[in-house]
Amino acid sequence: MRRSVRLLAGLAATMTLAAGVPTALAPALPGMWEVGRSATGADAQRLCVGEILVLSQWEHRGGRCTRVILGDGGDKTLVHYTCADGGFGRSEVTLVTPRTLRIVTQGISRDGPFAYTLHARRVGNCAPR
Repeated sequence: MRRSVRLLAGLAATMTLAAGVPTALAPALPGMWEVGRSATGADAQRLCVGEILVLSQWEHRGGRCTRVILGDGGDKTLVHYTCADGGFGRSEVTLVTPRTLRIVTQGISRDGPFAYTLHARRVGNCAPR
């Protein structure tokens, strides 16, 4: 019985975290971000981000995915996500500075595995629409 109560309490805490901005990523602001595999910014793609956690599902960006925060402490947030098309992933997002993130991600996309590291850098605000 006690184990069930602890399990439910842990699940409730995880769901609460999933609803808000993770503490570790709170200093990172939405806006225009450049994301690429090179820390130098070479071949980076620009994306207007309204919610920082969208960067955790880079492989499935634009997909209909749900995210659950598995861990949030210090400068790291661990995110698991599943998408309506059957893909899923797990990403560790590290706050290097409030304008720089490192994203180590892996999962399944288009019936095959993926695993890589991304570097994201905030470059400004998004252009008004």
